[in-house]
Amino acid sequence: MTLVSIPANPVPDNVVSGTIKTPDGAELRFARWAPPAGRRGTVCVFAGRGECIEKYFETVRDLRDRGFAVAMIDWRGQGHSSRQLRDPRKGYVHDFADYEIDVETFVQQIVLPDCPPPYFALAHSMGGAVMLRIAHAGKRWFDRMVLSAPMIDLPGRSTSFPVRALLRGMRWTGQGGNYVPGGGGTLVGNSPFVSNQLTGDPVRYARNAAILEEDPTLGIASPTVAWADAAFKAMHEFREASYPVKIRQPILMMAASQDTVVSTPAIEEFAYHLRGGSHLVIAGSRHEILQEQDRYRQQFWAAFDAFVPGTPLFK
Repeated sequence: MTLVSIPANPVPDNVVSGTIKTPDGAELRFARWAPPAGRRGTVCVFAGRGECIEKYFETVRDLRDRGFAVAMIDWRGQGHSSRQLRDPRKGYVHDFADYEIDVETFVQQIVLPDCPPPYFALAHSMGGAVMLRIAHAGKRWFDRMVLSAPMIDLPGRSTSFPVRALLRGMRWTGQGGNYVPGGGGTLVGNSPFVSNQLTGDPVRYARNAAILEEDPTLGIASPTVAWADAAFKAMHEFREASYPVKIRQPILMMAASQDTVVSTPAIEEFAYHLRGGSHLVIAGSRHEILQEQDRYRQQFWAAFDAFVPGTPLFK
């Protein structure tokens, strides 16, 4: 399946892309890039909710400049992977375990056969939540994980019991395919820059909006009741005191001090209890650290380089 290219965001060279099918019938779009000659190791990039492979072309270049192969998928229900509902704009998943199926299918069909080891994961927001679930389950496909603003909890009382009970009740009464209360059909990342909560970089924000303008079918809108219910269930599990201590995966979490999408204090608390984890809060950054201004991205990559073998610090 072809990738969408625009002048401000061309497809990185030497890509192989296509689709794979999960055991439960979802079709996932993938893309992979070989490493530079003489280097080995692959970084698998897992995006957040509402994102697509194209949004990470700059990140792909950053990783290949470090000598890595790169591989990505679009999660089921977004990007150019298959959608489960008649209205493709609705962000839907039955359970976060479905995303784990996506990862396992991707690893078994694309990463292990076609990408050079060792393997590392770089995941953002919702993708970070999925990686934590995989690490908690003891699946050690990745030597190390770097998580950007992982979705461990939401700010304030957004995931309080009354809200969870409301969503669960709506789902039980057959409203799982409806938008969450207050949600609608505006694509994520398509609002004016001045009102966005994602990044303080107007150029990168405009680039990402231009991708959706070129191909609106890449985007999704507000989450459905089912997606929110599944997300709240996952975040509730993260709150269990025993959850982080059972993870044996080396993990670096990077949080943003100005994040209004996910809870930075929750990331710090979770990281504190990880046996093989560490964390860094990037002062001044909003939620999408990799889409931020260079001064914040440079801090991210410095921490990445210090943590992941195979980067310039490990030559």
